[in-house]
Amino acid sequence: MPIPSAIKLHKASKLLELRYGDQQYQLPAEFLRVHSPSAEVQGHGKPILQTGKLHVALIGLEPAGNYALKLIFDDGHDSGLFTWDYLYQLATRQTELWQDYLDTLAAAGKSRDPDVSPVRLML
Repeated sequence: MPIPSAIKLHKASKLLELRYGDQQYQLPAEFLRVHSPSAEVQGHGKPILQTGKLHVALIGLEPAGNYALKLIFDDGHDSGLFTWDYLYQLATRQTELWQDYLDTLAAAGKSRDPDVSPVRLML
């Protein structure tokens, strides 16, 4: 189980920086929010698509024992415990996971922007 050698929260740029040896990853708050391991996001075996999280920010983080981080988002979400293994998976698979999320969002006709409500005209 890879454990980050350094963790930095960049509030202004809404990024969580993780360092593993000489590898550095920057995970956007929106990416982390829509991939939260919480039951609210993961459901009970069926993930719940998160929409309108474009502007979400990370406002804090707390250690959860020796195995995870609790991330605190400005939309009130703070129930996901990001284990070291899960954070490493998110970091190393970020491009693939983000594209999967964007594809799922598009297929559902939903938006990342909370101020946009896509409307489909049926002719």
